[in-house]
Amino acid sequence: MTGIAVGAVRPELTEVADGVFAHVQPDGGWCLNNAGLVVSGDRAALVDTAATEARARVLREAVLRVAPAAPQVLVNTHFHGDHTFGNFVFPESLVVGHERTRTEMTEAGLHLTGLWPDVEWGDLRLVPPALTFRDRLTLHVGEKTAELLHLGPAHTSNDTVLWLPAERVLFTGDLVMNGVTPFCPMGSVAGSLEALDTMRALAPDVVVPGHGPVAGPGVFDETEGYLRLLQDLAEQGLAESLDPVELARRTDLGEYARWLDAERLVPNLFRAYAEKQGEPRGSRVDMSELFARMIDYHGGLPTCHA
Repeated sequence: MTGIAVGAVRPELTEVADGVFAHVQPDGGWCLNNAGLVVSGDRAALVDTAATEARARVLREAVLRVAPAAPQVLVNTHFHGDHTFGNFVFPESLVVGHERTRTEMTEAGLHLTGLWPDVEWGDLRLVPPALTFRDRLTLHVGEKTAELLHLGPAHTSNDTVLWLPAERVLFTGDLVMNGVTPFCPMGSVAGSLEALDTMRALAPDVVVPGHGPVAGPGVFDETEGYLRLLQDLAEQGLAESLDPVELARRTDLGEYARWLDAERLVPNLFRAYAEKQGEPRGSRVDMSELFARMIDYHGGLPTCHA
């Protein structure tokens, strides 16, 4: 597995419907995101890339084993680097995303690389979306039709899902993670819950989350349970005048404690507190400060295997 650390679990490209593939990177923790591929005739579209140059090149090799050529279109579900840094490895592709994906990706630059300086990121070059949309966009990939829907603010301000109505497959980006703790300090807890309702109403058979294994629609209920807990905790914390970190230290996550990256509870609580106090969804937060508070709670820098 060229370019990926020895001992890492090999990414898998799995066909989840006719001509529709999920590229899953175990274990799904920090920066180990999923991507997707839609193939029809001589056309192909990619959903997201990967965090490092090496992992993006592994993705390209996997795509070219099943696609007739490099994808003509590359859809970014949001601006985070684990889903977008590998865009440059697909120079043939028109990059498409929500209008704020372009804005926030350009503003953030390669900031993510500074959070984990020991990761071998490679020679990254930022390629933001060249085609943007506001609410929805229909993409035709050969005989297949994909709907791009902007939902949120939720995970971020600029989340896009890709829905294949004929195949009943939904690529959620990081609006949904399977067995991995949600992360919404840049977006909204309430907005994430509304996004879940919208995705449920589509009635997908297959859900390809942003991180973690491919799932069925039951993953929506699991995600909702965690988000409802955040809202309940925020109400309790504010009533007792507890700092979010102090509240997190007192919290028993129960069934959610087994999910990867449970330390995300801290930045999630900061967003939940802000919403309870009337802050607008998606309002700017100091992510450097929230990341530092999370590190303090966690007792060190979270592990990133990118």
